[in-house]
Amino acid sequence: MIVDNFVDYVKISVKSGSGGKGSTHLRREKYIPKGGPDGGDGGRGGHVIIRANPQLWTLFTFKFKKHFKAGNGGDGSGARKSGPKGKDVIVEVPYGTIIKDSISEKVIEEINKDNTELIVLQGGLGGRGNYHFKSSTNQTPRYSQKRDFRKRNESNT
Repeated sequence: MIVDNFVDYVKISVKSGSGGKGSTHLRREKYIPKGGPDGGDGGRGGHVIIRANPQLWTLFTFKFKKHFKAGNGGDGSGARKSGPKGKDVIVEVPYGTIIKDSISEKVIEEINKDNTELIVLQGGLGGRGNYHFKSSTNQTPRYSQKRDFRKRNESNT
């Protein structure tokens, strides 16, 4: 029985996280009768990062795990508090790995240096809270940006 543990070509699927929602919140305190808006921003979504690892010599680990998804950003809250950032996903590959887009067959980069990190997909931006929409004519905005304006990134590399 021959066990093949050397893998030199894999196709993986990666997805970055989307940003969190902005908060619609109005400041209310006992001695501040007209506090105004103070909604916080949503956190950014997680990135998908590819990092060179000198300890690896094959792509064997990707034979079993082919899907990588970064975390979504958290929602904003009152008192202008931003939501937490989404968790980044770090995919470690050996030196000499060539990263291609599977749809266009375009070579993105070759990993061949020490400590090389490449952000393959960026996470989505978080929505803005109602604090950013106040003005002299709209002093109490009751709306916020609910989601990031960029679409969620997804790729097969």
